[in-house]
Amino acid sequence: MTQQEVEKLRVIHQTISKTITIKIAAQMLQLSERQVIRLKGGVMNHGPAFLMHKNRGRTPAHAVCETCSQQIVRLKRNKYPRANFAHFQELLEEQEDIHVSYPTIYRILAQAGIQSPKTHRKKKAHHRRKRQSQAGMLVQIDASPYEWLPGQEDLALHGAIDDATGAILGLHLTKNECLEGYFQVMEQCLAAQGRPVKLYCDRHTIFFSPKEEKLTVQDQLHGRPTPVTQFGRAMQELGIQMIKARSPQAKGRIERLWNTLQS
Repeated sequence: MTQQEVEKLRVIHQTISKTITIKIAAQMLQLSERQVIRLKGGVMNHGPAFLMHKNRGRTPAHAVCETCSQQIVRLKRNKYPRANFAHFQELLEEQEDIHVSYPTIYRILAQAGIQSPKTHRKKKAHHRRKRQSQAGMLVQIDASPYEWLPGQEDLALHGAIDDATGAILGLHLTKNECLEGYFQVMEQCLAAQGRPVKLYCDRHTIFFSPKEEKLTVQDQLHGRPTPVTQFGRAMQELGIQMIKARSPQAKGRIERLWNTLQS
């Protein structure tokens, strides 16, 4: 018996010997008087074992068998090593016809020493920029090199995401990050949502000329034009303002999109 059950038995024995009343026993055990009467009758008829949980020592009816647990571990290690635990659960249901809850998946894999690729790590606190109030006010654009097609070298997936809604406005896959990929994404974006007000991107030379930073104050006073890339010129003609992101964290929404699509 557990210590809690021993204490409960002691109080019930006191009610049987009439040392304390049912009401006082109910207060001591934080139970109703009706429950104390039931326990008292059970101990008198069946002995102290009546207070012990009937399922103790039994395997739960819904427990996952050892063979199934080993199969789950084997699939995670050999077939789906890159999937995080939540996605792995979906893959088991869709591809393997194995229906197990997420907590069970987590417990089985954790006991096998397997960690999720998306394990949350403690990060430095930083203030997130608020989302735009309406769709189309700001669009984030970027590209991600990754093994998007199994067995092939890394390809560059170009994409655009609306800052306000998180909707994917365009995706285009090319061999390398290039101007054509971004033009294709912008064409999809314009067709899907129309012309955005602002475009948020990194400082890649596709977006901004490297000579732009070298323009001196004297050059500006003399009216020398700021060097513009082909992509930048196209955005100017469309009336779309381009904003530089100073770090990957600044355009965190599209960075998180890459994590989701890669998973």
